[in-house]
Amino acid sequence: MPPIPELEAIRKKQILEAGLITIAQKGSANVTMDDICKAAGLSKGGLVHYYKTKKMLFKAVFREFFNNIFKRSSAIMAQYDAPLDQLLSFEELYDANDPEAKIAYPLVFDLLSLAVHDEEYRSLVQEWIENWVTLLSKAAQEGIDTGVFIKMDTDAVARSISAVYQGIATRWFFDREHHSTQWAIDSYKKGIMGILSPYLK
Repeated sequence: MPPIPELEAIRKKQILEAGLITIAQKGSANVTMDDICKAAGLSKGGLVHYYKTKKMLFKAVFREFFNNIFKRSSAIMAQYDAPLDQLLSFEELYDANDPEAKIAYPLVFDLLSLAVHDEEYRSLVQEWIENWVTLLSKAAQEGIDTGVFIKMDTDAVARSISAVYQGIATRWFFDREHHSTQWAIDSYKKGIMGILSPYLK
């Protein structure tokens, strides 16, 4: 009997959601295919039908995670009309009570550790960075088009803004005792405004 596309999509979603939660809770080094099977409610054969190896599965999980993040990030930016507000809109990155943050941060840092010694995982990190840069570049270009900013290299500015968000998020996540949520919000806004100030009309 040929596979039913709708069922295939449901099963893959089931596996990827189980992978997201399991890797975030246990860390990729401690997760087995059996763990994912148990979390997804599938047999080993059912899992292997979709993802032949642990690495294939993990890469699919990380990619699904980033797709979800960018859908959410695009929705957050869309709430603001002004390009400057869009570039400053990610306070939610520093919300310790956000259930998604409790999954997102462990996954990001897990992927970064894998990417240190593995080119395939490194390409996923690069893809993640490029998606952020594209998102931020679009807002910067809109600012130029609407007369908020003077001409700038939107790619370079977007990379700097992305680095500010990521660097502050790292400090906040690992040492909240000395890097509070308020510190993170104040710091990223000051840092980004410092980057953009030469281009403000």
